[in-house]
Amino acid sequence: MKILYPLLGVLALVLLAYAGVAGAHLNVLFGIVVPYLAFLLFLVGFMVRVITWGRSPVPFRIPTTCGQQKSLPWIKQNRLENPSSALGVVGRMALEVLLFRSLFRNLKTEKRGDRLAYGSAKWLWLGGLVFHWSFLIIVLRHLRLFMEPVPVLIMQLANLDSFLQIGVPLFYITDGLILAALTYLFLRRVLVPQIRYISLQADYFPLFLFLGIAASGVLMRYVWKVDIVAVKALTMSLVTLRPEVPLAIGAIFYIHLFLVSAVFAYFPLSKLMHMGGVFLSPTRNMINNSRSVRHLNPWNYPVQVHTYEAYEAEFRAKMKKAGLPLETE
Repeated sequence: MKILYPLLGVLALVLLAYAGVAGAHLNVLFGIVVPYLAFLLFLVGFMVRVITWGRSPVPFRIPTTCGQQKSLPWIKQNRLENPSSALGVVGRMALEVLLFRSLFRNLKTEKRGDRLAYGSAKWLWLGGLVFHWSFLIIVLRHLRLFMEPVPVLIMQLANLDSFLQIGVPLFYITDGLILAALTYLFLRRVLVPQIRYISLQADYFPLFLFLGIAASGVLMRYVWKVDIVAVKALTMSLVTLRPEVPLAIGAIFYIHLFLVSAVFAYFPLSKLMHMGGVFLSPTRNMINNSRSVRHLNPWNYPVQVHTYEAYEAEFRAKMKKAGLPLETE
């Protein structure tokens, strides 16, 4: 059921879009109203989540680090694992966001001889990296539909993505890579017993959504081709806030657009918010300089502290009589 319900949910979205466009001819609803509403939900929901996280107090310095901390001059510090400067934090965050450095290692627990050790899960790291980078490149390629004139960098990126010059229209490498990565990530959740046990419906639903988006996009480009001029006219009308639905776009496009809109609306409510949350994680974005800088909890309630100096001044005579050492004479 953890797999069936999310799958049925995505199939229902596909059928809803197909019936709404091909049967009821609700092109305006699925071409204008739904995309605008989904983008609005995404924008507001994303900002609310980020602002809520940003306002969450972090009174203690709690970086999660490993490696040698900065200490004595003759001990070599691990500047990326245990950064003591803002530049080191930027480097660690960049490696995490762009290359998934923490996923590259110390993820899989395994038994080596008589001891328990932490090893790497390189296939998971590779699958995640391929999916995210392919998705980013595809999104950047799609910007040509929302801009006129199209920037040279976007055109060069599209040319680089299709440099193999296979087929007509040209085959985009990222189209195949994203389908392969999503298939691997799905099969990993299904075939690995430990992963299948902890997986929830919220883990499968985004996978099926992205698979539906990628599959419908591939079908639209290579099998059931649509009028790209009409698609560009629709997207340009949306971004210029003068929406107008052309009549020459096929139902497969509206299915694709509706699934994309579903991702936008679902994004702020899901685990996909790690895209924004990774930058606000106090365990990663903090400098580990607790040895060199004293950090005071701003929530500390002001109390009267009885210091040792006051204690010694109060009991000086008795301490001196008992032969106890005194710091001040």
